[in-house]
Amino acid sequence: MVRRCFVLAAVAAMVAWGMPALADEKEGTHEGKVVKAEKGKLTMTDKDGKKEHTHDIGSDAKVTMDGKEAKLEDLKAGTTVKVTAEKKGDKVVVTKVEAKKSDK
Repeated sequence: MVRRCFVLAAVAAMVAWGMPALADEKEGTHEGKVVKAEKGKLTMTDKDGKKEHTHDIGSDAKVTMDGKEAKLEDLKAGTTVKVTAEKKGDKVVVTKVEAKKSDK
């Protein structure tokens, strides 16, 4: 019985730790910094550089760097980004990524 309770507590803890990443997958906009950008995926942190999460990037997403058209793969680690996410079907995908190389 004690072993079963321990296992259930461990599973609950793993689910709870995974929830913050899922919470970021919601509609709207948020800002942070790029950790990694690759085709169809953007891994970023929050504004404070703490919580890391990954977004699906729609194939039709608009990506800009300092106001000019860019490719997702052009975004380097540490670049400041603002993402706009929308629900499409049963997934939330990023439809817009606005990046800044510097604070102009």
